[in-house]
Amino acid sequence: MDKTLLVGNRKIRNKRLAIAVVGLGYVGLPLALEFAKKKAKVIGIEINADRLKSIAIGKSYISDISSQELATVLDAGYFKASSNFADIQQADTVLICVPTPLKGRYLPDISFIKSAVSQVAVHLKKGALVILESTTYPGTTEEEILPIFQNHGLEHDKDFYLCFSPERIDPGNKKFPVQKIPKVIGGLSPKATELAAAVYQIIIKKVVPVSSSRAAETVKLLENTYRLINIGLIDELSMMAHKMKIDIWEVIQAASTKPFGFMPFYPGPGVGGHCIPKDPLYLHWKAKSFGFHSRFIQLASNVIKYMPEYIAKRVKDGLLQKGIKLANSRILVVGVTYKKDIKDLRKSPSIDVIQSLRKQGARVSYSDPLIPFLKIDGLDLKSTELSAKKIKEFDCCIIATDHSQINYTVLLKNAQFIFDSRNVFKGKHSEKVERL
Repeated sequence: MDKTLLVGNRKIRNKRLAIAVVGLGYVGLPLALEFAKKKAKVIGIEINADRLKSIAIGKSYISDISSQELATVLDAGYFKASSNFADIQQADTVLICVPTPLKGRYLPDISFIKSAVSQVAVHLKKGALVILESTTYPGTTEEEILPIFQNHGLEHDKDFYLCFSPERIDPGNKKFPVQKIPKVIGGLSPKATELAAAVYQIIIKKVVPVSSSRAAETVKLLENTYRLINIGLIDELSMMAHKMKIDIWEVIQAASTKPFGFMPFYPGPGVGGHCIPKDPLYLHWKAKSFGFHSRFIQLASNVIKYMPEYIAKRVKDGLLQKGIKLANSRILVVGVTYKKDIKDLRKSPSIDVIQSLRKQGARVSYSDPLIPFLKIDGLDLKSTELSAKKIKEFDCCIIATDHSQINYTVLLKNAQFIFDSRNVFKGKHSEKVERL
């Protein structure tokens, strides 16, 4: 083991490590705080002015982190946030946690990664470890990131070490916080993997080294492709079951009693968040460069993308049975975040449900205890109070996100018609309720 690695491992063992986290979003901020809690010196690099202002006053903007938790590490001096990439010069390890969106439907956009890495390369301390956590297609770390460092005259395994470790944070999941989720690590060399494993072991109980950065990149895409395909499958089966007058929820529940060979997935209005709608399409795009077309990924993506329109159609049909036309009807969408009990609108299918209904002339309002105002994709709405009086004003209430705070008893008692896309009223038989 060379001198740089020995010094690095000694620092890690003694927890005298200085860590820079580039991008303080739902991945970066929780990681930064976990290291700070272990008394590592953590520098958060963030270019979003609103986030920096929130951190400065100890106010958290991430649902899984309390403001008290943030304030504690700030007051202790183990964490600070900055917009200045020059602060990276202090860091022994740099974690890059920036967004990786899509351009259009299928084309990956790694411009945020490349921009961040270009800044990191300018200010990188000799012998430092760089770990990319941003989800991306196989080959990114080796083919796109390594050359940026090389263009700055940095030699791998001599001037720096480079790894990929896919983020696995699940917003709102209290059962599996950061430290309880095993960390996959793939370095460009065994030395890089060894260093990264030692760093993550400070905060995470189990690390899982793999043979390469390509393997680590593909791990994340496999995880979310597995979910996309199974969600697409159950969405399609739910539409089929409706035609056949079969209760898909009952079928799933019964199938779940099998102790092997089955894992339940549930239908819904679609998928949202940063991962499932996008990550498999990164793999789909990369595979095409090898002359391989992934039919499963494209099919599942198309089925899921259709779900908001399908829900609008089911609501339209349900209203017609009651003698009400969808055009000019009053619809209340209950829950607009992409996931239960978290304040996150990224790619929320609830927004697509609203847009589909509005295109057909419906007058759509929404109610969400976590989102007081909805200003997104051309919408400018205020959350409606779920009082008995208000509920009675609507021709249909669509449960799009099943938040725990919602009073479903009041909703059921006062609604004229409910379309339940989340099986909230499981076991309750009411002529008012139609389930997906």
